[in-house]
Amino acid sequence: MTEALLQNALNIQPAPKTGRKSAGHVIVDTLVAHGIRRTHVVPGESFLDVLDGLHDSAIETIVCRHEGGATYMAEADGKMNQLPGIAMVTRGPGAANAHVGLHTAWQDSTPMVLFVGLIPFAHRDREAFQEFDIKAWFDTGAKRVMVLDHAERASEIVAEALFAAMSGRPGPVVVGLPEDVIRQQISAELHPPIPVATGGMTTVDSEALAKALAASSKPLFVTGGNDWTQEGADQLTRWLEKHHIPAAAEWRTEGTVPFDSPSYVGPIGYGRPRPTYDLLEETDLLVFVGTVPGDVITDGFLCRQDWNKKNFLVTIDPSLRGRSGPVSYQIVAKPDVFVRDLAKIELPVKSEWQTWTARMRGEQEAFAALPPAAPSEGQARMDTLMANLVPTLPADAMVTLGAGEHTNWAHRYFPTQRYASMISARNGSMGYSVPSAIAASLEYPGRRVVTIAGDGEFLMNGQELATAAQYGATPLVIVMDNQEYGTIRTHQERHYPDRVSGTQLKNPDFGLMARAFGGFGIKVERDADVPDAITAALKAIDEDKVFALIHLLVEQRVKAY
Repeated sequence: MTEALLQNALNIQPAPKTGRKSAGHVIVDTLVAHGIRRTHVVPGESFLDVLDGLHDSAIETIVCRHEGGATYMAEADGKMNQLPGIAMVTRGPGAANAHVGLHTAWQDSTPMVLFVGLIPFAHRDREAFQEFDIKAWFDTGAKRVMVLDHAERASEIVAEALFAAMSGRPGPVVVGLPEDVIRQQISAELHPPIPVATGGMTTVDSEALAKALAASSKPLFVTGGNDWTQEGADQLTRWLEKHHIPAAAEWRTEGTVPFDSPSYVGPIGYGRPRPTYDLLEETDLLVFVGTVPGDVITDGFLCRQDWNKKNFLVTIDPSLRGRSGPVSYQIVAKPDVFVRDLAKIELPVKSEWQTWTARMRGEQEAFAALPPAAPSEGQARMDTLMANLVPTLPADAMVTLGAGEHTNWAHRYFPTQRYASMISARNGSMGYSVPSAIAASLEYPGRRVVTIAGDGEFLMNGQELATAAQYGATPLVIVMDNQEYGTIRTHQERHYPDRVSGTQLKNPDFGLMARAFGGFGIKVERDADVPDAITAALKAIDEDKVFALIHLLVEQRVKAY
């Protein structure tokens, strides 16, 4: 448990035992007492008492336009904070729509709690309106599924849900709220937070890692997951740089080791540059911190499968769920605690480490060098957009991503300098870009938040721009429009060449759509117009305090690398 969370737990004072409130209000009070500051809601009559409890609470209620958008925002919130993201939806159809955010939280190991309003307890098993079996629906995709069948346990179940979402490998928890149960009057006494174990390196662990490093000539750290703090990320970076040891980033988690660090050698994942793929086979010691070598990192369980290779896995999950390839040693610890203990390991710097790191860093710098900023003749290009946008970005800029080939430009060029400066869906979920950008902008008002969306995934949750306008979120939304589902087209060409089927799109004017929602919007077809469009969009964000959208029409079949 982090120091902040522990202090929060110690500071909670139980409410007087004589006080009584509805269970719905006690749920809200417990969330407040445990440090929750925001919830993402699509309202329903099934949890009206909780909505009433939110009315006068310190929790900011973000009313969303679709349950998928709400759970994506909550999931992004969980990535950016030590506490779980919170979403609230109604039964049946509402719960079904929310499922996509749960799957994202499950595969991305993100702490999140989804509250689902349910039919009255008395109506259960009678095929009541919007009735469904919450455990049957969610049991295989959530860490726990709990139903508040006894009103007096309301505060306890909230505390248990938050604990379950954060403990071990983080993930989503679902809490069902029967609408008649949450209206019952109960004691207003609140359950305190449950401390979360953080693990740590034993003396034996430290000695094993130190010995493995001392014997290695080409060590490589790989950072990942959402369970870090900025302090832990900074401490790891200092240790790596001091020892001239390189670090790569798990797919879509760039920024834990800064983009400009001499130890940072690039991302590992789909669409990765060839050098980082070769790294996995060439290194003689891999140390994964906060993640495991899974499907994406190992290119479909193919790379780094030789059990003679040496892999150290640092994760709080003792089951190593999702692991692929050899395990030489496991250290059960959350990243910050591991790094605290790692900092105590002093090793002489080997010349081989310096040469190895410098070589890989040089390849990463060449790969990430911006293309020419001068526009070309003809169709708009993402290269030109990135070349003109990146120099304007402050050091704390953030980027959020959905899924598709449009994300390659961010992986290659976006200067992620801090932990959680890249917020994305590692389960390849489409429609994540706009909701996550809204969540980031609300969490960090004043920071430059950029989201890069494809034309295919943008319309899956583009309506949440109405939510951005309602609550004053000001992200820069870039829609790369190549009039197709580009990633699927790429696979199609590989397996069924010259037989394009089911991947082509006809799109509206997204710039006009943005203006209709109350933001700035511009459609760009010529490359020569890209620089001025960026200037106008950033001016609208900074001066008019609105979100801005650049609709960039590019050629089909164009890739970043």
